Amino acid sequence: MTYATDRIHEEIAYIAYHFHWSMEEILDLEHRDRRRYTEQIAALVARAAGEG
Repeated sequence: MTYATDRIHEEIAYIAYHFHWSMEEILDLEHRDRRRYTEQIAALVARAAGEG
């Protein structure tokens, strides 16, 4: 089973948007680490939205 290309692009865009990292830096991450960053960003965004 392979990871969907669209999902990888979503993760790259999400991390790049929030952390301003390059695509190369993001793709160098292990899949597990990239998913963890997206989850952590989502938690930060949700928390910030709740504080507003």
